[in-house]
Amino acid sequence: MTAAETDAITLATVWHGFQSTCREMRHVVSRTAQSHIMSRLGDFSAGIWDYQGQTVAVPIGLPHQFLGSKLTVRYILDDVGRENIAPGDVYLSNDPYHGHNSHLPDWGFFRPIFYKDELLFFTLARGHQMDTGGGYPGGYFPNGYDIHAEGLCFPPTKVYANDQPREEIWKLIWNNVRFPHAQRIDVAALVAATRLCEQRVVGLLERYGRDTVLACIEEMIARTEKAIRAEIRRIPDGTYSGEAATDDDGTNLDVPVWVRCDVTVQGDEIAVDYSRSDPQQKGFINHPWVTTYSRSAATIFLFLDPSLAEYHNEGSLRPLTVTAPEGSVVNPRYPATVGGCPVSVGMQVTEALAQAMSKAVPQRAAASWARRSGHYMIGRDPRTGEPYVWCPFDSDGGGGACYGYDGHQAPAASMSVLASVQRSEVEEAEIRFPWLYRRYEFTCDRMGHGRWRGAPGMAWEITNLGDECVLPTGNSDGERTQAAAAAGGTPAPLLESYLIRDGQRLPFRTHRLYTGQHGDSILKLSGGGAGVGDARQRPAELVQEDVRNGIVSIETARRVYGVVLDPTTLAITGRLPADNRLDKQLGDE
Repeated sequence: MTAAETDAITLATVWHGFQSTCREMRHVVSRTAQSHIMSRLGDFSAGIWDYQGQTVAVPIGLPHQFLGSKLTVRYILDDVGRENIAPGDVYLSNDPYHGHNSHLPDWGFFRPIFYKDELLFFTLARGHQMDTGGGYPGGYFPNGYDIHAEGLCFPPTKVYANDQPREEIWKLIWNNVRFPHAQRIDVAALVAATRLCEQRVVGLLERYGRDTVLACIEEMIARTEKAIRAEIRRIPDGTYSGEAATDDDGTNLDVPVWVRCDVTVQGDEIAVDYSRSDPQQKGFINHPWVTTYSRSAATIFLFLDPSLAEYHNEGSLRPLTVTAPEGSVVNPRYPATVGGCPVSVGMQVTEALAQAMSKAVPQRAAASWARRSGHYMIGRDPRTGEPYVWCPFDSDGGGGACYGYDGHQAPAASMSVLASVQRSEVEEAEIRFPWLYRRYEFTCDRMGHGRWRGAPGMAWEITNLGDECVLPTGNSDGERTQAAAAAGGTPAPLLESYLIRDGQRLPFRTHRLYTGQHGDSILKLSGGGAGVGDARQRPAELVQEDVRNGIVSIETARRVYGVVLDPTTLAITGRLPADNRLDKQLGDE
C-alpha cells in the first residue's frame, strides 16, 4: 500500500496509536519508578523512531532528553551495524560525545523493534538517575577536571540481549553508582516501558500489516512537513536575533556566559545560527550539540500553530537547520564538562531563540520563564540511616507571559523543559527527605510586568532536620542575569537565595558548593516569569484582581500599571494616562 492509498481512518488510528503508546510508556515509568525525580517530578521522556532514524512520535517529554534522539539511533546503526542488532537487545547511552546525548545523569535505553525478523523501529525511554558516579550524585558538579569527573560515560552499549540483562556489564555499573538498589528499580521501569512500546507497535503491525503502517508513517511525516512549512511561510522573511546569559560557568565565577542566535526565515525554511555565542567554558555549563539542536526545534515549535503541538515528527524537523560551531558553549569539544547544561546553558538557548522568534512572530511573542532556582541536597537521613539525594523544583517561579496570556503559575523547572517536570507534594517530600517545609507561597511583585504579566515568583523555605549535608547549587541561575521580557514587557526580578544559620542570612550563590548543618534553613525568592507588552495597556480589572490576590501591590499597580486603587476597598478610582512605552510592535487589538 502506498501513502496515497491509505484511508483516513486507518491513518488516524495508526498516528494516534504511536502517540498514545508514548504516553503509555510515560505512565509505566511514573507508576513503577521509585526515585523522587522520576516517579514524582517526571524527569523522563519516551519516543519512537523508524529503522532509518526518522522521528515518528515524540508527543511529550523534556526536549533535551529525546527530541534529537534520531541522531543517537543513527549512531547505533552505524556503530553497532544493522546486521548485529537483534530482537530483545537494549542499548544504554548517555555520552554526549559518543552517541549524541545530553548530560550524564540522563540514561537512555534504546530498544530495536522487529517484525517478522525485520528491524522496523527503535524506541527510547530516558530518565534522570539519582547518581551516575563522578564527584557528586546528581550530575551538577561545578568543578570537574573533565567530563569523566561527572560520572560514567556510556556510548551505545548493549545491556540486554534476548531480553536478559548482561550481568557482567550491570555488575560493573552497579559497582560505580551510589544507589544501586534503588536505581535498579528505575532502570527496570525504563526498560519495561520500551518493552511495552514493542508490544504496542507489533500489535499495530499485526493488525494493519507492515506496508500499511509504513505507508501511514510516510503520510504522517509528509502531512506534518507540509503543515510546518505552511506555518513558516506566514513568517516574514528576514533575520531576527536574540541573546541570553547565564550567571557564570561555575569555575570562572561572576563572569556571564552568552548565547547569541540569529534566525533567518526564508520562504518555508528556518535557519538558526549560534556562531556569535561564547566559546566553550572550563566550567560545567557547556551545552552538547544534540541538546542545542533539540531545544532549538522545540522553541521554534512554540511559535507555530499550537494545534500541531502533539503531532511533531520528522516532517517537523526537515524545514529546520541549526548551526553551532564546534568549540563553542553550544557545541563543545570532548572532554569538556557538561553537567549543568540542562539549566545553564539550556535555558539560555531557549531564551535567546524565543527572543528572536518573538520579533519574527510578534502575535505569538513569548517572554522568558523564571530562571531555575534549584539545588541538590545530598546527605544521610537520621531516621533511616540511609543516604539520600534530593533535587526539588518547588522554588521555581513559573511561566513567562505570552501574547494574549499571563504566565502560567503552576509549572516547575525552566522554559527549556516546557513544563514537563513537576513540583513536589509537600507531604511526600517530607516523608522521603529529612527537611521541613516552612514557607511555600507566591510572592508579591516578583514577576515581570506587561500587558500580560509573568507568573509570580515563589517564596520557599525549608529546614534541615538531618545531619551535615552537601548543597550543590549548580542547577540554578538568574542571580545576576535576568529572564528577558518580550514586546515591551519588563524582565523578571533576580533570584535571591540564602542559607540561614543561627538567625543570620548567608549568601547561597548559584553554581557553588556549600555544606549544610543540622538546623540550617534555605530560603529562595525566585524571580517569576517575564512580561509581554506595555503594562499600561493591561486592563484595570485584571490589575485589581492581582492586587486582591496579593501578587501585585497597590504601589506597583499605580506606578507600573497606572491603576489607582482605594487602599481600603481596592475599588478602582482612576487610571493614569499611558506614557511613551506604548507597545508599537503589537499595536491595538
